[in-house]
Amino acid sequence: MKVFSKIITFLKEVRLEIRKVNWPSRDETIRYTLIVVAMSVVVAVYLGGVDLIFTTLLNKFIL
Repeated sequence: MKVFSKIITFLKEVRLEIRKVNWPSRDETIRYTLIVVAMSVVVAVYLGGVDLIFTTLLNKFIL
């Protein structure tokens, strides 16, 4: 029985903490998501370009 009481207490505390969270608005969520996607694309293009340069240099001068 002690376990069930601890679980119930835990869930009540979780519920109280969730109410304190400052959730972002829909517009903020969309904006932040677009920023993350754009930055991911920029980093992927950059790393792909660096990889292409190094691959070309290695194939030209070493192999």
